[in-house]
Amino acid sequence: METSPRKCVAPFYAVAVLWLAGGALVPLYEPMHYGLMAAVSVVVFLAVNALCHCASPGDEQPPQAAPTAGSEAAAPSQAPTTGNPDLDKILKDGQLAISEMKRLDANIADPGISADIVRLEQVSAKIFEEVRHSPEKIPQIRRFMDYYLPTTLKLLNSYDRMSAAGISGENISTTLSKVEGMMRTVVAAFEKQLDSLYGAEALDISTDITVLETMMAREGLTEDPLKPAKSDQPENPDGIHLEL
Repeated sequence: METSPRKCVAPFYAVAVLWLAGGALVPLYEPMHYGLMAAVSVVVFLAVNALCHCASPGDEQPPQAAPTAGSEAAAPSQAPTTGNPDLDKILKDGQLAISEMKRLDANIADPGISADIVRLEQVSAKIFEEVRHSPEKIPQIRRFMDYYLPTTLKLLNSYDRMSAAGISGENISTTLSKVEGMMRTVVAAFEKQLDSLYGAEALDISTDITVLETMMAREGLTEDPLKPAKSDQPENPDGIHLEL
């Protein structure tokens, strides 16, 4: 909201005091007396105004508008884009999924399910981080993003609601037991999904190791793995064997 600049009021008070003192000390009977007082008032006004260094309205800076909650404050919370719309969507969905896992972990009291959720959260974060560094691996997690992850969250949400119902009916107890039994399988599947992202890299490393070993052996830098190892027994050219 804009505010008008404050004006210096000291000159006005000085003129008022002048007229009060002048009226009390000097009788004002003729128009000349009033003219003289007016002239003196102008001089006093200008002198006091100069002493006070009153700023003109144009010299004051307008008040700065306070930043709104949705402008600068919201900027840091926005996730930076990578320039790849497909990757940006996966990372955004992944962040939402991990946040939902944290919420479920806080709500569910069962320590076994809670531990499984924490493990799912850790593995999922590593999956999304690997895809961030290697976007070419996005096709490898399509089924994970489209089915396995949302279905797992659906099961955990159902477990959360039913466990909070406060009763032990047949349907609720059976469903809770099924979800508890399924969670270990889900954790193993998530871990296997993460491991599969390193399949091509592991193959490349294995190939590089094999080629390196072969070249080093060919140059005589190491023993040739294709040649049989020499025996530590001393050679016996005469073929004589001693038996006891």
